[in-house]
Amino acid sequence: MPVVEQYARAHIVTDTADQLEDEQRAVPVILRYDPDADPGAVRMDLPGDHEWTFDRELLERGLRAPAEAPAGSGSVRVWPCGRVQAVVEFHDPHGVSVVQFETKALMRFLRRTYTALPVSTAG
Repeated sequence: MPVVEQYARAHIVTDTADQLEDEQRAVPVILRYDPDADPGAVRMDLPGDHEWTFDRELLERGLRAPAEAPAGSGSVRVWPCGRVQAVVEFHDPHGVSVVQFETKALMRFLRRTYTALPVSTAG
């Protein structure tokens, strides 16, 4: 089955003083779906060798979730932020990374993953 790979621009939101200037600059993120490796998972590669793999279904639920009730409860949480943005929050032992995307980029990626492998055959 085909691998779906999509490049997106995102903003890494932080409250540390040394990165406040970088907050305004979009960074490249690679969105990847490999149905042969794991049909239920998507991967996000952030700058600095930060790679996160999580459920494709979590990404979809998060894009439709109310902002006050993000989808996810473990190391990854997803929720809409306004009408055109979405937030993906990553937790690890070193802290929290909050990444803001245009919702349409994440929706386009999800549509492409469902074309590669529909939900009914992913499990």
